Amino acid sequence: MSFAKIYTRGLLGLHAPLIEVEVHVSQGLPSLTIVGLPEAAVRESKDRVRSAIINSGFQFPTKRLTINLAPADLPKDGSRLDLPIALGILIATGQLPENVTDDFEFIGELALDGHLRGVTGTLTIAMACQFAGHKLMLAIDNAQEAAQLPDFQVYAASHLKQVCDHFIQSNVITATQTDHSHIHQQYKYDLADIKGQLRPRRTLEIAAAGGHSILFKGPPGTGKTLLASRLPSILPTLNAEESLEVASIYSIANTPHHYGQRPFRSPHHTASAIALVGGGSHPKPGEITLAHLGVLFLDELPEFDRKVLEVLRQPLESKEIVISRASRQITFPANFQLIAAMNPCPCGYAFNQDSRCQCSPDAIKRYQNRISGPLLDRIDLHIDVPPLKAQELQDETPVENSETIRQRVIQAYDVQMNRQNCLNQALSPKQLEQFAQLDHASRNMIEIAQQRLNLSARAYHRVLRVARTIADLGQSDVIQGSHLSEALSYRGQ
Repeated sequence: MSFAKIYTRGLLGLHAPLIEVEVHVSQGLPSLTIVGLPEAAVRESKDRVRSAIINSGFQFPTKRLTINLAPADLPKDGSRLDLPIALGILIATGQLPENVTDDFEFIGELALDGHLRGVTGTLTIAMACQFAGHKLMLAIDNAQEAAQLPDFQVYAASHLKQVCDHFIQSNVITATQTDHSHIHQQYKYDLADIKGQLRPRRTLEIAAAGGHSILFKGPPGTGKTLLASRLPSILPTLNAEESLEVASIYSIANTPHHYGQRPFRSPHHTASAIALVGGGSHPKPGEITLAHLGVLFLDELPEFDRKVLEVLRQPLESKEIVISRASRQITFPANFQLIAAMNPCPCGYAFNQDSRCQCSPDAIKRYQNRISGPLLDRIDLHIDVPPLKAQELQDETPVENSETIRQRVIQAYDVQMNRQNCLNQALSPKQLEQFAQLDHASRNMIEIAQQRLNLSARAYHRVLRVARTIADLGQSDVIQGSHLSEALSYRGQ
């Protein structure tokens, strides 16, 4: 046989389009040509494949080889095509039987001695492979990652010769099994570690129950970072589908992640806009996508470049980020909870007329104006975190731990899902009219508050969403005056 076709996958954002590797052997001077928009790493594969085939005990043909990567208009990048190209050559030259690979897909980089190396994006490829009803052959380094999919056949090999032996039935590879007992790991932080700060703790509970964003304001050392880092400990556990979605993102980004845990990302304030939202010549997920279904914590918020912060405005509303390039558009999910922290002034001590603060009113105003009004308007809960007194730090009275609070959060979460199939933070204005109705006294209250606090239409709706969450935590079907007044108190900072 002088022709062979092998299936593999590319990566395009969070999608893995099918690629057909077509190999044709013909008479002519010895050459190897790869067509179908191959990029540098793919073009270089011919040298890796040649050495790997020879060092695995096979013959590399001294004929004219043409390799087509279809579809031809899809750019091909990365080294994951090495294994399918090598197998295509071996089948086309009759060194492997034909049609034995028809229900398989292959990914893997080849070393010069024929050993298989792992590649990125394995889980995304495995999910697409499972949907197509194919089995997957890959390197041992990627086996456990791909085997996280339930009821999916993954075959792992360490060498090209081992792959070939499997298909000639001389040494069959068994499907990889994975251990899921590690999935639900306990989060390493607990709210019981926080002394005092009852109002900020309450705010965290509201944020966790309704998916709301928070801005902590206070002087250094009051516990803003500690509070933010405890939010994942009271969030509901990811379900199987969500866990796979998050794991797929981290697989593409080639970043370590504990499967089944909600992400907590805390980029430094020197991060660029591309680091935050993603991008590059081959677009990769940024911090907002790595925080998908988890928490994005921005400490020292005014220290971020203003242009960097402005890129958050659209993802906070749409829950996704679209990265446009000349040849294509890629959409990454960005359904994260934003937790931000800031000092009240450049020195940090302009809180309740602290005598240590030497900042002028103009310096304080310039510092606070580094954060635009539209971005602040998109943050649901604004809360002061005051300094703790020595008596509060020494108090050994037990406080509620994360698991106790998490049970209340899950209860409120279930109420929202049963009522509207989404969290309160995602309620549209039309849904608010249905699920967040106010009585006459509450209407008067919010009208007065809107005038005094200069609430925009967006802020008005966000107050109603927070009030709805507070009512759900209180197991109330209707929003009462106490719920609305508490929600308004978080906009009056």
